[in-house]
Amino acid sequence: MTTAINSLLDTFDNPQTDRDYTIRIDIPEFTCLCPKTGQPDFATIQIEYVPNQLCVELKSLKLYIVSFRDQGAFHEAVTNTLLNDLVAATAPNFMRIRAAFNVRGGIYTTVVAEHHKCGWQVPATVNLP
Repeated sequence: MTTAINSLLDTFDNPQTDRDYTIRIDIPEFTCLCPKTGQPDFATIQIEYVPNQLCVELKSLKLYIVSFRDQGAFHEAVTNTLLNDLVAATAPNFMRIRAAFNVRGGIYTTVVAEHHKCGWQVPATVNLP
């Protein structure tokens, strides 16, 4: 399951390439279809990433997310597709996708997938008093 990312995901230059910082995006209205029943699945998608040279443009991200509405996909597949496509478009230092799906058959599913750029070091955590 791969989408046509070149036509959907736009990027722009990272305005602060000399600093690691985190971008967090919440998408509370993600929908796709259950591949077994064809019934809609609903999820909240959380994207966290540390950009390298590029950032994802939000309107294009919205259009990309809407493109899943009529696709049948298992939760694990769709989460990893989101990660693969966004990493291919932005080449971030780090990216995490968290897909929290609403109940289906009495079961909630949350899938988390991560990408770490080879050689990138996680900045030290600062604990303030």
